[in-house]
Amino acid sequence: MTTLGTIGSGMIGGTVARLAVNAGHDVVLSNSRGPETLADLVAELGPRARAATPADAATGDLVLVSVPVKAYPTLPAAALAGKIVLDTGNYYPQRDGQVAALDARELIDSQYLARQLPGALVVKVFNNIFFKHLLNLARPAGAADRSALPIAGDHPAAKAAVTAFLDSIGYDSVDVGMLADGWRYTPGAPAYGPPYGDFGNEKGTPADVTTIRAALGAAAR
Repeated sequence: MTTLGTIGSGMIGGTVARLAVNAGHDVVLSNSRGPETLADLVAELGPRARAATPADAATGDLVLVSVPVKAYPTLPAAALAGKIVLDTGNYYPQRDGQVAALDARELIDSQYLARQLPGALVVKVFNNIFFKHLLNLARPAGAADRSALPIAGDHPAAKAAVTAFLDSIGYDSVDVGMLADGWRYTPGAPAYGPPYGDFGNEKGTPADVTTIRAALGAAAR
């Protein structure tokens, strides 16, 4: 099975780790505060999970980066070169500070991450869904109420690996295109949040491939 490394193990990172373990994958968890702070989560996830440093997590077959944009410069760039990186991030200026290239829309946040990680194969995924919905909407392959998640990236092989991983943890995928096309499911876009239901309903609302494609098609800049 796949080994997933997580750099950032909060709401989204921890949820993806839980889904991965449930699907039979191994997980290496990390955060900025040290492996000892992840002891409770590791105990909850069981023997397929362990805590380590971000550099150790970067040795995974897939590496989930789930940190604020302002933390990108702290990532182990050398260790991530050549790795498939799943980027869950969204740019929030009120949290991250102003980033001129993002404010001018010269880049989207995932392209900005790719610039910070030369050689990494970045795929934008998991950024448009509430973490409780992500946990509760997972379904087996073939289920009539299976939901889909959009992905974008510049490397077909990396997107294929992410598609296979999503399938294993309970989701279909919709290939949006190149990394630059990821703006279609960033904050404020129709595919960001609402297709999966109101935040007040933790169970969420299934959103299949057709629903997500329609939301992506309604995006405008």
